[in-house]
Amino acid sequence: MPVFATHQELTEAQRELYDWLADYIGSHRHSPSIRQMMEAMGLRSPAPIQSRLRHLQQKGWITWQEGQARTLQLLGDTRTGIPVLGAVAAGGLVETFDDVQDRLDLAPVLDTRGLFALTVNGDSMVDAHIADGDVVLMEPVADPSRLREGTIVSALVPGSGTTLKHFHRQGSQVRLEAANPAYEPILVPADQVSVQGRLVAVWRQV
Repeated sequence: MPVFATHQELTEAQRELYDWLADYIGSHRHSPSIRQMMEAMGLRSPAPIQSRLRHLQQKGWITWQEGQARTLQLLGDTRTGIPVLGAVAAGGLVETFDDVQDRLDLAPVLDTRGLFALTVNGDSMVDAHIADGDVVLMEPVADPSRLREGTIVSALVPGSGTTLKHFHRQGSQVRLEAANPAYEPILVPADQVSVQGRLVAVWRQV
């Protein structure tokens, strides 16, 4: 499970980038690209931006997967709640999410950093008590090799989409298995699967 630092004081350059990120994400509802950050900070190289992002993460102000700018999330203001990033298939595969659609205001209840939420489409996980229309709370996965067999994950299969399934390793392949006998397992080469998050909780609106 990721461990995030408490907030530490920022340098002027780090604060400048953080404040710009907060304004951008607040206006656009998604994180900017490295190139956009470079232009905003008046820089010609990505190296200073990546360095500032690493320091912001180490100091507990953001969560970010290096090399994937769109995974950036702010941690400095918990009032914004947990981002609902889109929908995830619990059936076949659907197009992956790329934008924040809404936010669940769970900050008063949860103090876990970096969480995101997905709305479930389909019934392939019903035997795991996850139904169509539920919202699943996910924790980013930094190292998929450390996942326990059978963990419920949201996984991206390039060219196909994102799906919610039980995660299993099978030699050089990954088996994404439904919790509904009506659905066949999805077998894909391990190097073609991107595990985005593991299940933390299920939110059912009744």
